[in-house]
Amino acid sequence: AEEVAYVELALSSGLPLLDQSDRNVMETSTIGTGEVIKDAILQGCKTIYLFIGGSSSNDAGMGILHALGFRFLDSNEEVLKPIGKSLNRVTAIDDSNLLIDTNEVAIKEICDVKNPFYGINVAAYIYGKQKGISSESDIETLDKGLRSFAEVIQEKYSVDISRVSGAGAAGGVGGGLFAILDSELLPGTETLLKLTGFHQQVAGADLVISGEGKIDK
Repeated sequence: AEEVAYVELALSSGLPLLDQSDRNVMETSTIGTGEVIKDAILQGCKTIYLFIGGSSSNDAGMGILHALGFRFLDSNEEVLKPIGKSLNRVTAIDDSNLLIDTNEVAIKEICDVKNPFYGINVAAYIYGKQKGISSESDIETLDKGLRSFAEVIQEKYSVDISRVSGAGAAGGVGGGLFAILDSELLPGTETLLKLTGFHQQVAGADLVISGEGKIDK
């Protein structure tokens, strides 16, 4: 049977993992999620369902991609840290030493938001403050970084993510992986109901109990 992995970004690169004082969207990264994905691939998984929500970062997926072997270079061809404040310094993407073959591994991103990659309806402006942005200038810097990063991606991979619905999800993870890993962006609720066989299970139920967010003790 095909090996499948289910990866929850919030559990490896999420806001709940950080104290309020440690929340700094310019410095945080999704590299932890990338390590989880890499481990799944090395164990033979061919399909990765990546649930993207609750991120503490705005790195456009650079952390995840860094863990998989991608390197993001500045104008001096120096390797940049895969963090938010590096976005506007990326001038090239080195994918010559990858640990993943996109023809062999399918990445399916599950997300509930439809935010575009940059602009006033995107990650930096809408979610930046809860992730630790303290000034309007930082928000503008991140947004400019996302615009610049999108141009670098388009030049190398011929994919325009500026209009892709959901590209701004999880601090730009949606768009970064869509363009660079050829991932698929899938609607959250609809996909989860399908994965769990909800409609088949509920057909014979007398009572359905639902909870917003979670059901716990």
